[in-house]
Amino acid sequence: MSAVRVLLVGDDPLARSGLSALLATQPSLAVSGEAAPDGALRGAAEALAPDVAAFDLGPGDGRAEAIAEAVAAGVPVVGLLAAESQAREVLGAGARGLVLRTAPAERIAGALGAVALGLWALDGAIGSTLLRPHAPDEPQERLTPREREVLALLAEGLSNRTIAERLGISERTAKFHAGSIFAKLGADNRAEVIVRAARLGLVTL
Repeated sequence: MSAVRVLLVGDDPLARSGLSALLATQPSLAVSGEAAPDGALRGAAEALAPDVAAFDLGPGDGRAEAIAEAVAAGVPVVGLLAAESQAREVLGAGARGLVLRTAPAERIAGALGAVALGLWALDGAIGSTLLRPHAPDEPQERLTPREREVLALLAEGLSNRTIAERLGISERTAKFHAGSIFAKLGADNRAEVIVRAARLGLVTL
């Protein structure tokens, strides 16, 4: 099986070099290149065609636009967080994986490999800050059968239009069901709703 090609993204060249050396210890990964989170990021992603991007977040916020740019270029992103407080911004920007940047190399490699395969990866330490424990009367008990069908397709990463085609309903109806699911699970975006649904046992990532 070929190694997963990883694009390293981060402001600090020294940090990128350190991350490159760390990931070089993992035989399942191959670093295809490095890029700063600026206007050249999309070009680098398109030229290198990596399987996944490891986005090294510094101590500040404000990287949502660059993450979204990588996602728009067709590269799934794993955010390497400096602090758990960055999780919501990174998820909202479209990242499919979250790991603390201080995590062991094996854990980072596992997240990168999972996301490269189209799965979601969430470090347990981060999940505890995003998701609250649920009681028997939590929202998942109130999801309708149709909402559960829509939720399962959301977890596959399908658009509202594709979900509508799969279920034989209008795109407007699919969007309505998705909005209802967001409200019931208390989520602000697709990434968060899927993470919450997985924690509640409604979908399997």
